[in-house]
Amino acid sequence: MTEDRLKSAPLAYENETFLNSPDGRILRILAEYSEPLARFRREQIQDTVVFFGSARFLSREDAQARLAELRMAPGTDPAELARAQAALKMSRYYEDARKLASLLTQWSVQIPARRRRFVVTTGGGPGIMEAANRGAKEAGGKTVGLNINLPFEQFPNPYITPSLNFEFHYFFMRKFWFAYLAKALVIFPGGFGTFDELFEILTLAQTDKLAKKILVVIYGSEYWKNLINFQAMIDAGTINAKDLDLFKLVDSPEEGFEYLRDGLTQYHLGGVPRKEGDVLPEIAKTRP
Repeated sequence: MTEDRLKSAPLAYENETFLNSPDGRILRILAEYSEPLARFRREQIQDTVVFFGSARFLSREDAQARLAELRMAPGTDPAELARAQAALKMSRYYEDARKLASLLTQWSVQIPARRRRFVVTTGGGPGIMEAANRGAKEAGGKTVGLNINLPFEQFPNPYITPSLNFEFHYFFMRKFWFAYLAKALVIFPGGFGTFDELFEILTLAQTDKLAKKILVVIYGSEYWKNLINFQAMIDAGTINAKDLDLFKLVDSPEEGFEYLRDGLTQYHLGGVPRKEGDVLPEIAKTRP
């Protein structure tokens, strides 16, 4: 009588139980590094300009439609009507992000280069993210969305280039890809997530942990000055006055574009490196 033959065990990299277990976490983390890296190389993305801001802002058209709908509805809650009026006011930031991304993309697609330069990148969701992806697409450029898997679904907006639509599980790997290719950040009004992203990059710049010059544009001085008193931080000695040179406050798409164009040209299109001895990295040539 012959003994029953054992079935072949699954290959480790095909074992879904293992891959989804705590022991497989390191492989999942590596996958969120390697797969985007391969895709960025395939799509010839050399560097990016990242837009951050609230996911809650509506386009002007949608905000106007929502307000009109509430005004026509009988028995509308005054508080809800006030929120809709505020949403219409804040929609200017959606339209400004859309225009700034369009201006930047119109300029960047004309740069003679083997790889795509300064590609507009967002977190891939609605609001300011949608606006920036939309402006870049309308200008004829590719545009990146680095989405995150959340308990409350955040669906990719329809303006992301399909081959550059990413979905992450780990926030820290998503943040890595925000920063690694970025040559500039544009920070529109937003909430906790926007603050987190802004101050993380400012901290890296302040502590000289960046191997490149990253321009930081903070958009909407009225909003930001109401929330952050930078002068009070200087007066208290928690930051130096020169730390304010790490970013630029702007209030129009044109002002933001001119600052970005001039800075990107100076630091990343053959201009002067950030300091003597710096080598500006290119994704196709260097390892992180």
